[in-house]
Amino acid sequence: MSEQPEKVERLMSLDALRGADMFFIMGFASWLTILCGILPKCGVTEWIATQMSHVGWNGLRHHDTIFPLFLFIAGISFPFSLAKQQAQGRPKWRIYLKIVLRGFLLVLLGLIYNGLLQFDFAKLRYCSVLARIGLAWMFAALLFASIRKTSILASIAGVILIGYWLTMWLIPNGPDPFSFENNLVGVIDRALISEQHLYQKTFDPEGVFSTLPAIVTAMLGMFTGQWVRCTKFSGNKKALYILLAGVAFALIGWLWGFVFPINKKLWTSSFVCAVAGYSLICFSLFYYIIDVKGWRRWSFFFRVIGMNSITIYMLPRIIDCSRASRFFFGGITKLFDGDWNKLVSQTFYLLTCWLILYFFYRKKIFLKV
Repeated sequence: MSEQPEKVERLMSLDALRGADMFFIMGFASWLTILCGILPKCGVTEWIATQMSHVGWNGLRHHDTIFPLFLFIAGISFPFSLAKQQAQGRPKWRIYLKIVLRGFLLVLLGLIYNGLLQFDFAKLRYCSVLARIGLAWMFAALLFASIRKTSILASIAGVILIGYWLTMWLIPNGPDPFSFENNLVGVIDRALISEQHLYQKTFDPEGVFSTLPAIVTAMLGMFTGQWVRCTKFSGNKKALYILLAGVAFALIGWLWGFVFPINKKLWTSSFVCAVAGYSLICFSLFYYIIDVKGWRRWSFFFRVIGMNSITIYMLPRIIDCSRASRFFFGGITKLFDGDWNKLVSQTFYLLTCWLILYFFYRKKIFLKV
């Protein structure tokens, strides 16, 4: 983009959207599932409950959008960070070093999440959600920091998506190149990583080759962040164009899905486009409501989560938050039976996690990578 960027304060919409996204990981998806089991069965409740779990293979549910939305948001943040570093006169080599260090720190956190500190290296899973975020963001950020022209970056993104599709389609490995048994992603994972280190023995949803299209997910977020920084259009028009871009990407993803199925575990090119559409639409709404219109108070609950997203991802893996919830609220929970007991228990679990994050927020403790 040739327009001069403007100085933009921290986007509260990003923290709020990141927090809303992580709220499902924190336990809200389970809460909704329990609630739908209590309410009278109908098409709506059954549909909502279904959306709170991953699709088996091909297809797309809400739960499949949580991970790529987080990566997309990480991409949006980078143009602001890059501009700040450049304004401070930081040399390029230091910017690149920070990018690489951040990427590999996320890989390390992913290994810790998978049990690195247990020293059971024979069964340690190498791939992880955090590693996928770290590597995809890192390569996208290196490209974004190195190439100034958005048109060239967009061409690279297009080549990656189309090349990934053609590679998986044209390199034969069985009758259905996009099936669980015959996909090229699994072949490459098995060639590079022994089966005891793969999530599903013969396949890993955060494997090596499928990281390639994930780079584009981060790049699309960076394009969005750069767009928000430009001064040519008002906030209203920015939000509108982001919304329209979201609709366009969702349509492209849907159409592409007829020949290259939408599949999160393969992170197919159609999946990249579909979830980019979803991410753009969500961000346009949050950006318009919070940053353009200034209606911010309602978002505080989510911003507390979003400003410590890595913390809430790692915390339940390290500390038994359920035990803390039972300690403080177990007496109230016992007043309820059956599914209502599960719902109340899950409610207090969410409250406990949020209060921990609120304590960190008040003390200005933020785990940043």
